Order: sequence, then C-alpha cells, then structure tokens
Amino acid sequence: MRAGASNKSDLGGVLQTSNIHILTCDAGRVTQTLAALKASPATAKAKAKFILATDGADFEAEDLTSGETVACAFKDFPDHFGFFLPLAGISTVRQISENAFDIRATSRLNRLYVELLKDNPEWGTAERRHDMNNLMARLIFCFFAEDTDIFVGKGRFTETVAQMSAKDSSNTHEVITTLFRAMNTKREDRAATKIPRWAEDFPYVNGQLFSGGDEVPRFSKIARSYLLHVGGLDWTKINPDIFGSMIQAVAEDEERGELGMHYTSVPNILKVLNPLFLDDLRSKLEEAGDNPRMLLNLRKRIAKIRVFDPACGSGNFLVIAYKEMRAIEAEINRRRGEPDLASEIPLTNFRGIELRDFPAEIARLALVIAEYQCDVLYRGQKLALAEFLPLRNENWIVSGNSLRLDWLKLCPPTGTGVKVQSDDLFGTPLNQAEIDFANEGGETYICGNPQFKGARKQSKSQKQDMALVFEQGNDFKDCDYVTAWYLKAAEYVKNTDAAFAFVSTSSVCEGEQVAHLWSRLYGYGLHIQFAHQGFKWRNNAANNAVVQCVIIGVGAAKPTRCALYQGETKREVDSISPYLISGAERYVRAEDVPLSRDLHPMVMGSMARDDGNLILTVDEAARLIECQPAAEQLLRGLLGSQELIHVRNRKCLWIEDDHLKFATEIPEVLKRIEAVRAFRSSSSAKTTRGYAAIPHKFAQRAHRDSLAIIVAATSSEEREYIPADLLGPTNIITNAAYAIYGASVWELAIVASRLHMAWIATVCGKLETRLRYSSTLGWHSFPLPTLTEKNKADLTCCAEGILLAREHHFPATIADLYDPESMPADLRAAHERNDEVLERIYIGRRFKNDTERLEKLLDLYTKMTASVAPAKGKRRKAGANA
Repeated sequence: MRAGASNKSDLGGVLQTSNIHILTCDAGRVTQTLAALKASPATAKAKAKFILATDGADFEAEDLTSGETVACAFKDFPDHFGFFLPLAGISTVRQISENAFDIRATSRLNRLYVELLKDNPEWGTAERRHDMNNLMARLIFCFFAEDTDIFVGKGRFTETVAQMSAKDSSNTHEVITTLFRAMNTKREDRAATKIPRWAEDFPYVNGQLFSGGDEVPRFSKIARSYLLHVGGLDWTKINPDIFGSMIQAVAEDEERGELGMHYTSVPNILKVLNPLFLDDLRSKLEEAGDNPRMLLNLRKRIAKIRVFDPACGSGNFLVIAYKEMRAIEAEINRRRGEPDLASEIPLTNFRGIELRDFPAEIARLALVIAEYQCDVLYRGQKLALAEFLPLRNENWIVSGNSLRLDWLKLCPPTGTGVKVQSDDLFGTPLNQAEIDFANEGGETYICGNPQFKGARKQSKSQKQDMALVFEQGNDFKDCDYVTAWYLKAAEYVKNTDAAFAFVSTSSVCEGEQVAHLWSRLYGYGLHIQFAHQGFKWRNNAANNAVVQCVIIGVGAAKPTRCALYQGETKREVDSISPYLISGAERYVRAEDVPLSRDLHPMVMGSMARDDGNLILTVDEAARLIECQPAAEQLLRGLLGSQELIHVRNRKCLWIEDDHLKFATEIPEVLKRIEAVRAFRSSSSAKTTRGYAAIPHKFAQRAHRDSLAIIVAATSSEEREYIPADLLGPTNIITNAAYAIYGASVWELAIVASRLHMAWIATVCGKLETRLRYSSTLGWHSFPLPTLTEKNKADLTCCAEGILLAREHHFPATIADLYDPESMPADLRAAHERNDEVLERIYIGRRFKNDTERLEKLLDLYTKMTASVAPAKGKRRKAGANA
C-alpha cells in the first residue's frame, strides 16, 4: 500500500482516502507521531477518519470524527477492533448536537480515569475516592489554564509533563506532584520549599484547589498517553454550562457507562430562568434605554440578586444564570460608557446544595471558569488575567442532604452568608469568616432540576427525607421525590421575598399527588406564576435522555397575568391551575359519591383472596361440567382489566349460601373450598383469617345481579379511549377493574368519550406510563351538566352505536379494535359521533383540543364543588378543597 499510487501520505506512512492515515515510528515516539499525523495537511485533504501510530511496542489511534482515542500495548491492539468498525462501514458514532468538545473531553478523561484505577486500585476505594476526584478537578483546571494564558505559554502544563517525565512513565506522578506543589506555594516561599526551576513559571493558584495532600497515583505508559491526549484538546472551547455535569460522570461508577445522560441543554435551562427573573431584567434594560440613572439602579439590583439551586449537581443552572446576568451587566456598562468596569456580581451570590462532594467542587470550579470567560469576553484578556489569580477561598456551594438542611441559613435573605465546615477542594477552614456582603433589599430566586424518583422507586432514606419534609400524614407515600423540594422551597418563600421554579416530571400535575402538594402550597398563600406544559426534556449529551417534563414557577405574589407555555407558544392567562392549564387555583379531590346526580356510583370489583382456588380456566370449567353437569349453575364468567382488553376467558365459582350444601356434595368443588379455608386460616393478615369462615365466597363482594359497566383499572396510554364494556348480570367483575352496577346504557357513552379520557389522564395520572383509573378521583369527581331526557336518549344511541361497531368485528378484542394504528373506520366514526353529541351538551360544539376540554371541565368542577361546599367550620366527607 505504501508503494501504491493510491497512497496519499506526506509522512512516509500509509494514507487511504476517506479512511485512515497510518505511520510507524522509532521507539518511544508514538504520541509525537500521532500528533504529526493529526497536523498533517494530507490527513485533512484526504478526509481521513482515523489516524494510527505505533512503534511495535505501543499503539495509539484517534477517531477524527468523534475525537475518541485509544492507547494500549501493541499486543493488545486486537482488543480494540470495535474502535475501527466505521472503516468497515459499521457506524458506531452517535450524532452529537451543540458543543461536541464537552463530549470529547469527557470521553478522554474517562479513559484516563479508568486507566489510572486499573494500575492504582486503592484509589478507587471509598477511602481514596475523594483524593481521586481532587486529582481530576486539578487536572481539569490545568488543562483549561494552559490554553487560556492563565499559565504562560499555550499547552504549558501538558508540554512540561511530556518533557520532564520519562517516556516509560516511571516518574510521571512525581512531575505532576511537583507542579501541584508549585501552584500551592507563593512565589516568595518557593526557594524555601525547593521548587525546581522548571516549575517556577507556574503561578500560585490558591483557592484551596491545590492545598492539602499532593499525592498523585502512578501512571502507566498508557495512562501517560491518555493524559497527553486530553491535554492535546483545545480547552478554550470548554463549555462550563454543562461540562461540570459531564466531569461528574467520570467520577461516578454508576454514571460512567452512560456518559452524558443527565446534562441539561442551555435552551432547557433558560425555560426555567427566563420567566423566573431574566426576562424581567431584560425588559428593565429595554425600559432604561440610555438613561444613566436607570441603568445604574438596574446594575445595583442585579448585583444583589441571589440564585439558589438546592439540587445543583455540577452547577449547570448557576453557571447559566451567572453568564446571562453578566451579559446584561456588560450591556449596562457599555451604555454607560464603562466597558472596562469590574463586575459587581459576586460568585458567592450563586449558591447551591449538592449531596455528593465532588459535583459540589466541580460546580465551584465551573463558576470560576465561567467568571474568567466572562471577564475575557467583556473586559479583555489582560484585565481578566490580572484579576483571576489567586483563586478565592469562599465556600458557597455546600455538600449535604438538601432536604435535611436549613435553606435559610445557607442562603439567608439579607446580610450574612455561609459558614460551612468542609474538607473539599475549596475547603472551608474551621476559622473561616462568614461570607458577608450587603444584600439588603436583594432578591432570591430558587431554581433547579431536583431528582425525580417516583413514589414507588424511592430508597428507604429518601422515604425518610419525604416524611421529614411532609411532617405529618401519609401523603408523601404517593408523591414523587421532587415534591419535597417544592415544599422546602415553599417554606423558604413563606419567610422571604423569593420565588422558585423547578423542572419536574409531568406526574406532579396528575393524580392524587396534585392534592397532596397543592393543599400545602396554597396553604402557604403561594401561586403558580408561570408554567411550561409537558414537553420532552432533552440534553446536550451523546446519550440524549428524553423525559416528559413540566416546569412550574411559584411565588407569593399573584401576577395580574400568568405566562403559560406550550412548546414555543406563550399564552397570558388570569391564573394557572395545578394541572397546568388556564383555570382556577383548585385541585380535584376524591369523592365518595358522584358529584352529578345523574351518574351511578362506581366501585372496585370483587376480590377473591383465595389463592386461585375459586377461579378456573375455561378448560377446568369444562371438565368440571363434564363430570358434574349440575355444577354449571355455580359458575360465572370472570373479568378484570386483562380479560376485558384481551378476552382471556376465565370462570369462577360463585356460590350463594343457599347453594352451599349442593356445592359441597361435588368432590372437586369441596376440595377447592377446603383449600380456600386452609389458605385464609394460615394468613398473617387478621382480616384474611376472618374470611376463612366463608371459604365458598369471595372475600370482598361488590357484585350485584344487574346490568353493569366494566372499566379497566389500567390501560395503555396509546389508546384514544378508556377500555369499557357493558355486561349482563351473570358476569363477575374482579378487583382488577371497576364496575358501575345498575348502570344506564348512556353512562357507557360518558366513560368511552374523549372528554372523559382527557379528564382521567390528568386527574388520575399514570402507573409508570400506563393510564391509571380511579373511581373516587376520576368518575365520582367527573363534572357532568344536568342532562335532559333527550340528552340521555341521544347518548344511549351513541353507546349502542359503539357496541354494534365492535360486534361487527367479532372476535376482535378491545386491544385489537383500539390499536391507534388500525382502529376500524366504523368504530372510529361511532366514537366521533359520541364525542360530538356529548361535547355539544357542554358548549354547543366540538372542543378544539384536550386543553380546551380540561379547562371547561375544571371550570365546571369548580362551580359544582362550590355549590356543595360545607358549612363554615365543617368539612365534607369528600368533596371540595379544604
């Protein structure tokens, strides 16, 4: 290949167009050779995807598309074949949007981290984890500093390590230790501490970044190569908006395999910060124009604003807030003719709490980097460098359990700040004076993206956190973990002039937890000031996590107009309901009986609690009848949600007391009855043991011999309508479904409507992603106008039309018929007729969308519950808000 006409190499190697540039080299020069391949004009001209260098003992390569690198002993080259799969046309590279540098840098740091732990396993233990994290933070700072002139000479740190450490890596750790020691020693003290001349040019950094232990783990040849690879990147491109979170993943075992899963993009962060306070600052800037006095007042206001993220992770929200505020301040200074003026916005105004110490350290480092970048951008490199070092010692990002700390002490509304004992990078000595600065009249804005964790997925300690924050009752057991942050923030706002906005999963606006959360927030006198309705929360990472989220902004002041966002559309409304639609500040409560007098009550079906002995498959029932034909009178059809949707036929023994003697004369039936007795008698539950006295019966019996509507308790969110059907009196509905006994046919038209589906999806919420039904919260609370006999007759025709359309496609199941991709045209038409008839009863026309449906339903619910409100001093058993 080297001699062939297709070889385009300008270095005496092999260059295949659009593929790879390979070069062998003298012993010990692999890293330099790889750098030469990357710098080669021929590499760029031929659009090579990979470069590869080897001396026969060591091996290094880089994927020029993704920036991924590999370094290993030459004999281990085959272990990395997957790295080169794109050369065979097998693409393994994900599309990376926005800033690819952060992904690339994190990937290389990850390789270095893993390689160091391979040779220094003790550094991966819990006792040394902190030291390992400190090492990574120090290296990050050095890489950034050497490319931004903080260290004199571009690439100075990496070049010094390359030059002063042996190629066999035997003293690499000693060279790095010496550099770290130099950066922790003031220049006037260096002679006494015997800092060598080759380290003299490195500045004194302080800020506790290089204080404490200076031990560095040993480097293998491969680890040394990875260190040089990382240093070879252009660190001027670092994006502190998300970089901190990505570095966090390098140091977290559970996250390292999913680099980039949780790092929020700038546009998504601004969905929180803009309506919370940034939009107001920009409008005041617009209003000020070039008026010097108004501009000065605005600058003073900005200098006193504190941004507090009580679940700050690696500081994404704080960094974005800082950069956006610096941009506004810079424009003020430009208009006032003071472009070189030092910023009056202190980093200590950007406060946070983070459970783990390493992300907290990285958050401070990210803010320090952001401050320097802003100074360079708005004041120039010279002034920025003059004021950057030494770093300050303040500790304004706290490591601890946010739900167990007093936020008012960590971010007081005025005056003094934080005094925290810590041993982290920016370590707070025990005798540190409090961070103290005038903040009288300042504003505080709480923001962030707290951990979601559904009610059923919380650890024991997280449940304890929830119980502590909720203080009393058992409501917390049904609430997402994020709701605890809402309550902590509400307590803070109650005592200060503050506002807050959090990202949450959309489940906080659905189901029972709406009442659990908002009964408390409304009790504090708080209001929703703005909200983003459900949207897919994406991030900047290679593994682009997607979660359905909402954003809710809350404060003590009720705006004259509230901002409600749906996608890129903004609506101004009088008020926002806790279901995040335009409407009254009112939540739906469970009702013991239907609000509408026209509706029959709904109950949960019958529960056997029989260890399966009273329930038979179709085959078992057939064999029983074959042996004892008279037993047929003891059998009934049995349906729960699964049987309703998928027609899995089952039967059950339904034995009334006057048939018990007959039943026990049938050996198979008697055997089953005795098995039920034994099961119930041995139960640890007292109530179950009590049912042993009636082993021939279901433990809990809701059945009535009447026409009944069966409603699925859970259903796929993909279906456009709630699964329901009309049953005769001989069928038993299990506790896995709901039943309306004595139902009118027209009530099926209500259950099977788009209107009711919208109500249930919002008010009852979901079980994981599936729709979850509730009789008391969904059916009994459903607001239905008073119906005329004509309305009922029309709805009866609609329900019959739906049933006839289904019958036309027998034996297709509910699952078959209501597949959104293949729903039969006549069944869809029957539902459309039903929806039109019902919706005209409400507003005289079809609703435009589900938002309009919900707004009307909640408005009607508010009126109906207000009309049946309890007398003063009393409370309804179940009904309107307390």
